[in-house]
Amino acid sequence: MTPKELKKFAQKYEIDPKGLSKTELVRGIQRKEGNFDCFASALEGRCDQPECLWRDDCLEERLAA
Repeated sequence: MTPKELKKFAQKYEIDPKGLSKTELVRGIQRKEGNFDCFASALEGRCDQPECLWRDDCLEERLAA
C-alpha cells in the first residue's frame, strides 16, 4: 500500500496520519478494526494472522528492521 493509500485508509477510521510513522498508523488502524495491533512485530518472520490485510507489508517491515 502506498503512503497516499495508507493515509486515505486511516482517514476512513478518523485517524489523523500527521506525524505518525507507517507502523504507528497501521497499528492504529488495526486497533480501530478490533484486531491485534502487531504490525511489524513478527518474531523471526513468523505471523499467525494469515488473513491480515497488512501481513505482507508487516513481514517486509519487520525483516528490514
